[in-house]
Amino acid sequence: MSTTQPLVLAAELAAAWSDIQAHHRDLPDLASPEALIGESSSACGTQLNFERLLHEAAHGLAAAREIRDTSRAGRYHNRRFLLLASELGLAHPVEPHASSGFSQVTMGHETRDRYAGTIERLDRALGAHQLAVAGEGNHRAFRGPAARHGSSGGGVRVKAVCGCGRNVRVVPSVLAQAAIVCGACQQPFKIA
Repeated sequence: MSTTQPLVLAAELAAAWSDIQAHHRDLPDLASPEALIGESSSACGTQLNFERLLHEAAHGLAAAREIRDTSRAGRYHNRRFLLLASELGLAHPVEPHASSGFSQVTMGHETRDRYAGTIERLDRALGAHQLAVAGEGNHRAFRGPAARHGSSGGGVRVKAVCGCGRNVRVVPSVLAQAAIVCGACQQPFKIA
């Protein structure tokens, strides 16, 4: 796979996030768009697309507003999550899922129209990325723990390291919401 392909996709994810921020000023910056590329979580959806990005933005708004929007290690999405998702133009059937709550939100027509250009650009970048990954053929490539193990409910935890060498295990989407800073060296933890 081309080394530029993940960079292009990460740039498009960051641009799409910025487009969402234009409509939701209190949405924090996306700390690590690269973390979304290989990460999967059944509670948040496994396919990376604009709808999934809006889902993650609802979690971002929850973090910025200090709202607890999930329980059961992030698997169950409560009604507070649903209100934030609705604010972003996502909807959910009336009844929550027994184990994941209101996690399976979908984009409405008005939201799709509002972000049509953004969706088109992101879809092109995702398509190119998928072709590049499929073009690897029989070459063995390390694609990260999420690709190897799939979902673990709350997300696969990966090792993140700070400047002084301390490490923590963290779900990439959590690290993408905001930097986690080491108390010893004051440097942010980054995925190793």
